[in-house]
Amino acid sequence: MASWFYASEGKQQGPFAEGQFRDLIAQGIVRPDTLVWTEGMAGWQKAAEIPGLLGGGAPPMMPAGGPPMMGGYASAGGHGGAGGGSLAVDFGILEFTWRSIVLLIGMILVLPAPWAFVWYTQWIVSCVKVPGRPNLGFTGNAMTLVPWYFGFIVLAIVISFIGSQLLSNLLFIVQIVLYWLLIKWMVANLDSNGQPLGLSFTGSIWAYIGWSLLFAISIITIIGWAWVAAAQMRWFCRNVEGTRREIVFKGSGLEILWRGIVAALLCSFIIPIPWVYRWIMNWFASQTELAPRGSL
Repeated sequence: MASWFYASEGKQQGPFAEGQFRDLIAQGIVRPDTLVWTEGMAGWQKAAEIPGLLGGGAPPMMPAGGPPMMGGYASAGGHGGAGGGSLAVDFGILEFTWRSIVLLIGMILVLPAPWAFVWYTQWIVSCVKVPGRPNLGFTGNAMTLVPWYFGFIVLAIVISFIGSQLLSNLLFIVQIVLYWLLIKWMVANLDSNGQPLGLSFTGSIWAYIGWSLLFAISIITIIGWAWVAAAQMRWFCRNVEGTRREIVFKGSGLEILWRGIVAALLCSFIIPIPWVYRWIMNWFASQTELAPRGSL
């Protein structure tokens, strides 16, 4: 007899025997748009897409196999499950160290920088664990960065020869715009299990420039930058669209401040840098939560 599973609020329910599962259909618990799985299916599918399931007949069976990991069903029904939870980051210190050294060398050599950045981003994104979203990945192509990166370098060289303060200020604004474009590009190129997530960053360029200028000014206050950073993180999360779950940053300015001070002190000793980096990233991830929309 077949064993069936169905997805409800981002969680896997089951297994259920064929007769029990038919009762769930009759009771309206399993609906045409409910994601279901049984032995032999390659992945989760909507109940309406399974031949014979809702019509009363038994669907054709294929060779048995293990149930797919929860979260993989998302490709059949939108942008992720309805459940929530905090993000997490997991990577080895040794791997982080050698990859960071390679990235630094690539940046110093200038020409390989776009490729080194994309290579490093692909790795660090794969280390982020998202509830209900397995195997997070990044599909961005380094060639997209080439005109932005080298165009900015040429502009910076030209302005340095001219020596104009006004043009130097303009270069700062151009740099902010390029960071904004980089964020939009990175968010748009996130995927899960090889399938594009369809996410987008919708924060306006003017808002991003405003936040960047505010952060630069807040540095003067010594401690104000931490509260600006927390507020900017919340703004950033609110402007990521394309997911059925809200992205919420819970961290406070005070928490960012004392962690920033501790990190700066420890990094001055050089050797603890990898551990400090992982500690900071884990904290930021733990403060970034996914929640069903309308639950907050």
